[in-house]
Amino acid sequence: MEVRTARGASLHRETMEAQVSRPLRLVFLLLLCLFSALPRGCPFLLAADAAPTLVAGLPGFDGPLPFRLETGYVTVDEQNGSELFYYFIESEGDPRRDPVVVWLTGGDRCSVLSALLFEIGPLRLIGEPYNGTVPRLRYHPYAWTKVASVLFVDSPVGAGFSFSRDPRGYDVGEVSSSLQLKKFLTKWFTEHPDYLPNPFYIGGDSSGGKIVPFLAQKISEDIEAGMRPLINLKGYLVGNPATGESIDYGSRVPFLHGVGIISDQLYETITEHCQGEDYNNPKNVLCAQALYRFSQLWNEISHPHILYKRCVYASSGPGNGDTERKILKEETGVLKHQPPRPPMDCQTYGNYLSYFWANNNLTRKALGIKKGSKDEWVRCHERDLPYSLDIKSTIKYHRNMTLRGYRALVYSGDHDAVIPFLGTQSWVRSLNFPIVDEWRAWHLDGQSAGFTITYTNNLTFATVKNAGHTAPEFEPERCLAMFTRWVSHESL
Repeated sequence: MEVRTARGASLHRETMEAQVSRPLRLVFLLLLCLFSALPRGCPFLLAADAAPTLVAGLPGFDGPLPFRLETGYVTVDEQNGSELFYYFIESEGDPRRDPVVVWLTGGDRCSVLSALLFEIGPLRLIGEPYNGTVPRLRYHPYAWTKVASVLFVDSPVGAGFSFSRDPRGYDVGEVSSSLQLKKFLTKWFTEHPDYLPNPFYIGGDSSGGKIVPFLAQKISEDIEAGMRPLINLKGYLVGNPATGESIDYGSRVPFLHGVGIISDQLYETITEHCQGEDYNNPKNVLCAQALYRFSQLWNEISHPHILYKRCVYASSGPGNGDTERKILKEETGVLKHQPPRPPMDCQTYGNYLSYFWANNNLTRKALGIKKGSKDEWVRCHERDLPYSLDIKSTIKYHRNMTLRGYRALVYSGDHDAVIPFLGTQSWVRSLNFPIVDEWRAWHLDGQSAGFTITYTNNLTFATVKNAGHTAPEFEPERCLAMFTRWVSHESL
């Protein structure tokens, strides 16, 4: 691949030197182990991370990649041999000055490849009938890598191409996986010191939004303690984020009433008889009956975007209902776990294609996937691996981080019925920060692209018009404009 920046050329040389010198380092460490009286053997040998892979081209993409892509693994649990896989795409603007963003996706251990291929990355799968060959890719012009370097991480362990040599390494939760991500970033920046001066942001959506503020606080604590490397954390951003609070899902009732999906009568019954109730565990008969009727109407719509066709998902993911987890019994002859195939006109058809792209041997070779690490890539896991939901509420972390002066962007696709903007707007308002810029429209090409309000402590809330649960998937141009302005310290 042609490297277009001086910094890219430097990094290329550094990587090549690392690939040459690493075997010599390992030989030296082995000799040190053999001829020294170390009481516990040589655990650092097991923890040694392989050199990253510079990816010049990808199967299904015509020609060399028009951006710099690096992939690799970072060991985050030496005892169990747990390694997180990442894709690092250098900014197509000025990588010496542009921010670095680490991105975490949501869902049930969903692969971050979904964010790369469907949301904010510079590649898209071409929506065409699968014919048995590797699916084709095209360049995506509204990628956030236009203005930032993005580090996509398969987290927690078990998501995407991340893996553990010992099965016990998969037994993690929100807190432990966040701490593993902190370790990942410490090691990654140690190996990539050129990026330490760049402004650094943490981003994620859906259930990934629970991890983001907690991880940001842990990194900020390391900064205050003077821990090295000194990461230049400036803030974070979350899209349609979960908080762990009942407002995430309780807001579905007023949202669906407001858009005409449930009736006045049903809305009034729920608000009267389910006050203070856990909607998942109603404690009186009238509430239970009303919520049962609500769930029936809820399942008539596409949860991630209420105006889209209701389609089957190619694995569990953000916003799936049980009725959407049907497996089409169509033999593909390729995969052990056949994904369901939605109709071509479904937004989720790309999810189906991603299985055949990611599991192709040429793709695995190009990405530098370790042999034997993953039998089969799946987009998301249907709760088949243990995962503790032990961050009960993130609102205090949002408060802590913004009070410490870190910038925060909270945005919502306004047609999302999974975590509706009403609930997000409500908890943002509950922080009780004074308003700096009143609720107003923000614009793109002379038209309103959403609405926004800014509070003190560098906190901005914004909606993206006509976007769904993963906003950039549905409105990529508007989301790029929003991100570009915010990360550049401009008013939306």
